[in-house]
Amino acid sequence: MNISVVIPLYNEADSLPELVAWIARVMEANDYSHEIILVDDGSTDRSWEVIEELAAANPAVRGIKFRRNYGKSAALHLGFERAAGEVVITMDADLQDSPDEIPALYHMIAREHYDMVSGWKKKRRDPPSKTIPTKLFNATARRFSGLRLHDFNCGLKAYRNVVIKNIEIYGEMHRYIPILVKQAGFGRIGERAVAHQARKYGSSKFGLSRFINGFLDLLTVTFITRFAKKPMHLFGAVGTLLVVAGICSAAWIGVEKWIAVVRDVKAPLVANNPYFYIALACIILGTQLFLAGFLAELISRDAHDRNSYHVDKTL
Repeated sequence: MNISVVIPLYNEADSLPELVAWIARVMEANDYSHEIILVDDGSTDRSWEVIEELAAANPAVRGIKFRRNYGKSAALHLGFERAAGEVVITMDADLQDSPDEIPALYHMIAREHYDMVSGWKKKRRDPPSKTIPTKLFNATARRFSGLRLHDFNCGLKAYRNVVIKNIEIYGEMHRYIPILVKQAGFGRIGERAVAHQARKYGSSKFGLSRFINGFLDLLTVTFITRFAKKPMHLFGAVGTLLVVAGICSAAWIGVEKWIAVVRDVKAPLVANNPYFYIALACIILGTQLFLAGFLAELISRDAHDRNSYHVDKTL
């Protein structure tokens, strides 16, 4: 099979028939063998009934329904598990992602041998209240990850099948799939400018809280990808620096006291010196961080996947 199209959705009953028909036209025009996996993330409208009707009319359509709303990451994860195509393409169900982009994305994976291609909504059809925070979010993600992508959270992406079988998406990590792909050892990550269409049906399911959650998730995924198997390198390093800074501050206070005594000058009480409390706080916090890193290291040593690596080829 050439292509699996994975579409997570929540309350998109109105857009599904048009979207599936559009995808089918593109596949037929390019003679692609394909499947369309619609993952209903606990919709409360008629989305599942519509999926059943579409599956009855088109054998390429497959449906998965959650009992309740688990989030986009869970829907993508399950869709990836079921995807069998050589190339896996994800898109949103609200018709803002154009299926006409599929052939170009497929070509970049199948012919140009990219591991993953991320869409870039270069001209967004969103109000400034969404576009400005999105630009700040993407700039922060680029800084933290080192990936030079313009749009990390674009729903329109393409992958080699082996890529999506080697990453795990949970929580709200769908925003950082490119980072997870890079961490899994797939280095050929490309980008393509794609059309962004105005929403035709319904309204956005995401509020301003996603930007706060997105930043917190970025910190999480950065920590996991860099320090999950070596937490002591972070906690131990920061803890050691704080302890050293505290000891140096305490030593300086002691030297000042000694100099005052030698010169027969009335020395201020150590407890009246603000640097004494700064030194004390640094030593306590540094010790706690060092111990936290040590305990995290012990836990990671006992993890079931401590020796799990992504093997590319063997002879």
